[in-house]
Amino acid sequence: MPRYIVKRIITAIITAFLVATFTFLIMNMVPGGPFLAEKAVTPQAQAAMEAKYGLDKPLSKQYITYMGGLLKGDLGLSLKKRGRTVVQIISTKFPVSARLGGLAMLVAVLFGIPLGSIAAFNRGKAIDNALVVLSTAGIAIPSFLSSTLLMYIFTTKLNLLPSLGLKNPQSYIMPVIALALYPTFYIARLMRSSMLDVMGQDYMRTARAKGVTMFKSIFKHALRNAILPVITYLGPLLASLMTGSFIIEKIFNIPGLGSEFVGAITSRDYPMIMGTTIFLAVFVIAMNVIVDIAYAFVDPRIKLK
Repeated sequence: MPRYIVKRIITAIITAFLVATFTFLIMNMVPGGPFLAEKAVTPQAQAAMEAKYGLDKPLSKQYITYMGGLLKGDLGLSLKKRGRTVVQIISTKFPVSARLGGLAMLVAVLFGIPLGSIAAFNRGKAIDNALVVLSTAGIAIPSFLSSTLLMYIFTTKLNLLPSLGLKNPQSYIMPVIALALYPTFYIARLMRSSMLDVMGQDYMRTARAKGVTMFKSIFKHALRNAILPVITYLGPLLASLMTGSFIIEKIFNIPGLGSEFVGAITSRDYPMIMGTTIFLAVFVIAMNVIVDIAYAFVDPRIKLK
């Protein structure tokens, strides 16, 4: 296992390097520039600002400078929020998105796995059909529509929950539900199909034939093997939820990393765009590495080489 872990870490570093390189090149291929939207900017002033941030240098020199700073943990200065570094902005905004995404992740797991298991145990029955329809609708409904419906019902009509910001515990309810809706039902569908496959395996029939109780066969054998596809999905899901949902944060006016990323795109804040993209990529890569290693602990049949 140590050799496998080292191999996965090296692969992750190479992947992160490629993501950073492609992001840098794509950003510099986009027509225009970050200072074109500035009001009444003369060519002289624009040239001065480009010189200040090193944008007047050849692309190769900009790349070497940026990658050198990246290796030191320096993602550069924000071009629009003057005087603030990208690292400072991410460190300020990420905890907000992390709390919201972590709660959504918890809700998705706590509800998705039981719903999928219940549907599998009652295959073909009314409760299974109802859960299949419900999960399909939950996956199909876009997040902006579910957010709007929640705000209309609980804020406009019932006046029970605040709709803007995260000022108190009650203000987390609607954003968390809207953010957790899709992954909850996606996990439920994954769990249902995986559980049905596991329950039809020979070792499950053998366990029941030997008199193993239903509770023990489910939790010791079926659930442990059926949950592997869910674990695979949880890695990138956790990364995407904790780095913020762009639409949810915009609708509920949440000052998280997602809204900051959208603002950076509209204002062409190149260092901020590259910084958040690399941060998200590294998070996804790290989660995938953790998930791969976790496989061996969930299913001893998997050998990591």
